[in-house]
Order: sequence, then structure tokens, then C-alpha cells
Amino acid sequence: MQDEALKLLTDIREALEELDGFTAGIDLPAYEADSMRRAAVERKFEIIGEACNRLSLRDEEVFEKITHAPQIIGFRNRLIHGYDAVDHAIVWDVVKHKLPLLKTEVDSLLG
Repeated sequence: MQDEALKLLTDIREALEELDGFTAGIDLPAYEADSMRRAAVERKFEIIGEACNRLSLRDEEVFEKITHAPQIIGFRNRLIHGYDAVDHAIVWDVVKHKLPLLKTEVDSLLG
């Protein structure tokens, strides 16, 4: 694995760990009511999506080992370009149901 890919995967892992902390012990209504928390969560998704995008350009073999990597990039783009129409329930669903797989895959790739 290239050094750049290792750094990008490490960035994804760190963002995932922070997302866990930002969302621990709360539910969707609490998330929706906390604009600072929502901003922090959305920022970490932006980092994950950008890291996946860069990974696709620098190490396609590693990129292809991440399930739904193109969708992760698309989600990042929606958050950035559609900032005024973010559906917090969708973000919350991704946090609770999609991130565990990504975390498992990234941890596996990093060893």
C-alpha cells in the first residue's frame, strides 16, 4: 500500500472515531436539536468523502476494497453542495447503519 493511501485511510479512521464520540449516547431528536453537533458530524463526513475521493485517484486497488466508496463521495458532495437541504434523518441513518461497515473495512485495510 502506498504511503498516501495509508495516510488517507488513517484520516478516515480518525474521522470515524470522532463521529462515534460526537453521536454517542444521543438519539435523532437530540442530534437534530444540536446545530454544533450536526456541523461537526457533517464536517467529518466531508473529510471521509474527500479522503475516499483522493484514494480513488492515488490507489485504485485500495479504493475498490471499500464498499460503497463512490456513494461515500456522493454523500460528501451532497452535504457540501446541498448544505441548505440536508436531511438530518438521512445523516443519522448513515451514522447508525452504514458507518460500522466502513469502520470494519478501514480497520482491516490498516491492519
